[in-house]
Amino acid sequence: MNRCELAYLERQAIDVSRAAAQHRQYEACLRELGVQVISLPAEPGLPDSVFVEDPAVVVDEVAILTRMGAESRRREAESLAQALAPFRPVRWLREPATLEGGDVVRVGRKLFVGASVRTNREGIRQLAEELSPFGYEVRGVEVRGCMHLKTGCTWLGDGAVLANREWIDWAAFDEFRIVDVAPEEPWAADILSIGDTLVMPDAFPTTAALLERQGWKVRTLDVSELMKAEAGVTCMSILFE
Repeated sequence: MNRCELAYLERQAIDVSRAAAQHRQYEACLRELGVQVISLPAEPGLPDSVFVEDPAVVVDEVAILTRMGAESRRREAESLAQALAPFRPVRWLREPATLEGGDVVRVGRKLFVGASVRTNREGIRQLAEELSPFGYEVRGVEVRGCMHLKTGCTWLGDGAVLANREWIDWAAFDEFRIVDVAPEEPWAADILSIGDTLVMPDAFPTTAALLERQGWKVRTLDVSELMKAEAGVTCMSILFE
């Protein structure tokens, strides 16, 4: 894990045992919120493989296996395809496309996809081509200053998006209400919405309090070691029904 890919953070030593314990707490949280958790075997040769969101985009009808922007991570898609095949037909993006699941924010039948350091225009085009037969609309969103779109914004539900407007083209979300992260917590926009609960790192108390004041139920987790690998709470799972 200490050989993980980084884009915007300085490399720090990761306590892998502590990171594993935090990941177990993350899994326990999902179970407590009513999610059936399928844990995949470790991939020791793939340092970023705990971040299972990036190799696939899963919608109701199909699973799209991506071609990740970080070449060192592309082998991760093989085991993800095997894990998803019992639940969805599997389709693959093709070269020269690059796309990572962390760049995809789904709002119903709309998918907002970040044009980022990891996802290119051809990746967005191919994803739209794969999903349009099922009635999905794919919209590109410029990302700047962070690795993925979900680092800069995530869907809260109830017509609202949590965002750091400095890192995304927030005009793409002008049909929704934008809730701004606390200025001193620029990394706080990555939250995981499960039922009526927002899961987020405990490192962002001001943003958590802001969301609670606006009526959301917030649950916080210590994911500090995982965050050293530029992780958020969305990237360690793929949620689908």
